[in-house]
Amino acid sequence: MNTLIASDLDRTLIYSSAALRLAGPDAAAPRLLCVEVYEGRPLSYLTETAAELLAGLARTGAFVPATTRTLAQYGRVRLPGPPPRYAVCANGGEILVDGVPDTAWRARVRRAVADGCAPMDEVRAHIARTADPAWLLKSRTADGLFAYLVVDRERLPATWADELAAWAGERGWNVSLQGRKVYAVPRPVTKGAAVTEVARRTGAGRVLAAGDSLLDADLLLAADLGWRPGHGELADSGWSAPHLMALETVGVAAGEEIVRAFADALVDDRAEAGTVRNV
Repeated sequence: MNTLIASDLDRTLIYSSAALRLAGPDAAAPRLLCVEVYEGRPLSYLTETAAELLAGLARTGAFVPATTRTLAQYGRVRLPGPPPRYAVCANGGEILVDGVPDTAWRARVRRAVADGCAPMDEVRAHIARTADPAWLLKSRTADGLFAYLVVDRERLPATWADELAAWAGERGWNVSLQGRKVYAVPRPVTKGAAVTEVARRTGAGRVLAAGDSLLDADLLLAADLGWRPGHGELADSGWSAPHLMALETVGVAAGEEIVRAFADALVDDRAEAGTVRNV
């Protein structure tokens, strides 16, 4: 069986210094590999064991990163193993093929957004009216597709993100709160749709997926088998599905457990097909 493995990156497989604290101050210190440097400083990590397993998955050609990162942000990440043939960026707004954006997919997504969603300017204007400079640190757009904010979580009102989600939902947009970031994304811009397209192109008969946020829910629903860590929006809300493995592990250790589960599932698939290869 041709299997595709699609995974979110941040806070699912790779972790910033701040996210490393998810397991608590007394958690055992794992051996880490840095996979992203920004402005001369190490930014994102995964465990050395996860790196070894992920490199094996990459060598099979089955692994597809599926991230909300923009093209530029994704370009900073150096994952172990050979570069993937396909990658999904901008929450599904972009599909990279051998590192090059697929222009046909880009045009298709943007047509869907223009036909069914309120314009970006309307959403950003609403955010500007309702956000308080006391807790809003940055306001950005990502590849012209969606908006995201960097906020001070301690000062962010508990109801603000929910109120934005209700307002935006009536206009065809979804909202997700992830750590210090609030995302407002048009409904047609989804990782699930992009990964489904990659599966179609590759002839994959089975899709495995992992993610931690509400923006990953459609990706997990599009998969045949999925995993979520014990932290993040999905865990906090108790989100589940019949084919979802809800892990109790949190932090960078959850990333390692997810990659190990991917590797084990891939071996099982190839054993059933009579083509087992070491990963």
